[in-house]
This record gives sequence, structure tokens and C-alpha cells, in this order.
Amino acid sequence: MRPGWDEYFMQIARTVGTRATCPRASVGCVLVREHRILTTGYNGAPRGVAHCNEVGCTLVNDHCMRATHAEANAVVQGALHGVSLQDATAYCTHQPCVNCSKLLISAGVRKIVYETAYPDPIASELLAEAGVALTSYGMLEGARR
Repeated sequence: MRPGWDEYFMQIARTVGTRATCPRASVGCVLVREHRILTTGYNGAPRGVAHCNEVGCTLVNDHCMRATHAEANAVVQGALHGVSLQDATAYCTHQPCVNCSKLLISAGVRKIVYETAYPDPIASELLAEAGVALTSYGMLEGARR
């Protein structure tokens, strides 16, 4: 059976997440506009910096400081390659944290579809205030049944 657009892009986000180099989580993000992939990102160290799977994680308050989040990497790819993310939809394997939410808002993303909940009330509040739709992929799938 042919997948719908949400399923298709979420499958791609999962595949992108397999490139993650931080063993704490395999996170992927795909930024899309009008059913076209604009950029992708996964969690890993910045360019020129050793990856967690090579040297270990640098943890502060149980958060890895070595890895850049998938959503941030997807936004950076747009900046590096001159790709506007205005009015894009983000398909994320995990709900974006507050910092990634702020980046997505500032980049012009209008909708976020996530698979795994990582609830952050401040992120949710900022996204709502900015008019960015935050949707659980599970809710979309449930609505189709």
C-alpha cells in the first residue's frame, strides 16, 4: 500500500536518524515544503568535532553537550546551502526541545510532526504563541483509522 505523505516523511526522518552519532538517542529531522525535502538533520557533533560514538558524550545535567540536535542540524543545512525554510513542515522522530523549537520558529517552520513525545511545556507555549502547529504523528495515524 502506498504511504501517505506524513508516513512517507516520517519514515525518511527515521532513516535519517540512523546516521546519529550520539548513542543516547537516534534522532532524525526532515524539513519539507510542498511535498519536497528541503533539508535533513540528525544528532551528532558539529563539523570538525569528534563524535560521541568516537570519544564519548560530554554530559552536563544529563544532557550531551557534544551533540547538536537533529532539528538544529537541519536548520544549519538550510543556512549552509541557501535553502529557505519559510513555511516548511518539520518531521521529527522526537518532539523538539525548547532550543530546537526556537530555531524552527525563527527559521519560519509552520508545522512540526513528531513521533516520540519529549514534552517541554515552554517549547509548547512558544510554538503555540508563534502559531506553529505541533502534532503527534500517533494522533495523525489514529485519525486515519
